Amino acid sequence: MSADNKIENAAEKAKGAVKEGAGKVTGNERLEAEGKADQVKGDVKQAGEHVKDAFKH
Repeated sequence: MSADNKIENAAEKAKGAVKEGAGKVTGNERLEAEGKADQVKGDVKQAGEHVKDAFKH
């Protein structure tokens, strides 16, 4: 996994965690759901990068 992709995926997960937290604090269910979705997207992208790396070796 390239360092750039790793950083982007971590940033997406962090952004999702912040959104989720903000949604919980404010009672905004939509924002909370968006945050969870962003975290899942980051996880999926990261898993895809791991698969690509496994086939390269």
